[in-house]
Amino acid sequence: MLLFTPGPTPVPEAVRMAMAGPTIHHRTPEFEAIFKEARERLMRLFGMDECVMLASSGTGAMEACVTNLCVKKALTINAGKFGERFGKIVQAFGLEHVELKYAWDTPASVEDVKAALAEHPDIDAFCIQVSESAGGLRHPVEEIAAAIKAINPDIMVIADGITAVGVEPIDTTHIDALIAGSQKALMLPPGMAMIGLSNRAVEKIGDGRGYYFNLTSEIKKQRQNTTAYTAPTTLIIGLNKMLELIEAEGYDKFYSDTKARALATRAALEAIGCQLYPKTPALSMSAVYDEEANALRSILKTEFGVNIAGGQDHLKGKLFRINQMGLIPVYESAWVVNAIEWAYDKLGRRPYDGTASKVFNEVYYANEQQ
Repeated sequence: MLLFTPGPTPVPEAVRMAMAGPTIHHRTPEFEAIFKEARERLMRLFGMDECVMLASSGTGAMEACVTNLCVKKALTINAGKFGERFGKIVQAFGLEHVELKYAWDTPASVEDVKAALAEHPDIDAFCIQVSESAGGLRHPVEEIAAAIKAINPDIMVIADGITAVGVEPIDTTHIDALIAGSQKALMLPPGMAMIGLSNRAVEKIGDGRGYYFNLTSEIKKQRQNTTAYTAPTTLIIGLNKMLELIEAEGYDKFYSDTKARALATRAALEAIGCQLYPKTPALSMSAVYDEEANALRSILKTEFGVNIAGGQDHLKGKLFRINQMGLIPVYESAWVVNAIEWAYDKLGRRPYDGTASKVFNEVYYANEQQ
């Protein structure tokens, strides 16, 4: 079965083998050496001043960023389940909250953010997804972050990059916290979250807040190549191996291959009549609006060995999403779009003629050569 959901993603064999070794105690020089390597590689991936690894899902990192970086009032962007989640976290801790809400296919507006900041000058934190995976949407995060810092450099910009880190280069010049998750482009099992931090964010955190998600205690310990509490040792070993594989290939090639697969997949889907859902598609996945999404996904899984994701809430049964994150062999992506064309034939939507494979290969190799 080809796993093409936008998380969890498949775990490469080399990473599985690295994680299959004997369990290492987390308070030993042997593990500290591995942790040091993983941390240095993670810093290069983020391109930021500091980073921490947490034994939690990405939601834990979202909570940690809110509780440690927001003191007065947060401005959140809600254009999907995960933007909605930022708002719920803010409210759960009794913080004041302003929300800009958009349709799940619509990116946030720089002008709307500026207007909200003008109306609420006491906002001290801004929360947004780089890629909102509920609808496969890419927000103009870098542009919004630059506009915020031009208005007030003390506002903390928190970016959920869980389906963006490791997918494309992210300009972190004006970002204070960038969140990643183990089970996305980094192709590990679920269970670990990572946060890249700016020096300004580290200063704002100060003594930190909370207990388990107190980032001050984690930064202090992780600078010593250990963790405040029990480390997810197996996942950190896997992360170190995965980042080693990426660095051996080179980030430029890693990102260009992902982009080539994404553009080729989109072109192939549109060539067979698919309706891409978001107005500004993310490179991490292709999200397609389709009233027969459930039937199509069932055919793909039972007849073609392909597992893709569906939609949530009002898009349940009306959306399917295809992963493009990670070290994916190009022939697997080509097979997925070919299988979708066959499924359309079986649903009586269009006769199979090989268009998807043809267009995918033409677009992929044209982009790879650029």
